[in-house]
Amino acid sequence: MTTSDIPGIDPTVPPSGEGCLDCDAAGGWWFHLRRCATCGHIGCCDSSPSQHADAHARTTGHDVVRSYEPGEDWYWNYRTQSYVDGPDLAPPVSHPEGQSAPGPAERVPADWQTHLNY
Repeated sequence: MTTSDIPGIDPTVPPSGEGCLDCDAAGGWWFHLRRCATCGHIGCCDSSPSQHADAHARTTGHDVVRSYEPGEDWYWNYRTQSYVDGPDLAPPVSHPEGQSAPGPAERVPADWQTHLNY
């Protein structure tokens, strides 16, 4: 099996940016980031207030995401609710190491932990 044979993963597509595309558009903030393995859309994780990665998966049918956190290389399939294996993706494979988590720092409220979903 080649990487092009893995449903829902296109290793050639670059990420949409350094932060959650939807949070940036709305002036929001995120806890951690996820990268759509199909189209490169960067969304915020399920613990984040807006859960944009999950929303992107539900509206597009792009079920597989990869962590967009430095040092993490795991994949998650929203449809099967399970970890999956996947290939290396087009760089960059994470947000910049100096970027805060949660972020972006200037938009994170002082009581950010009370806004997380668990």
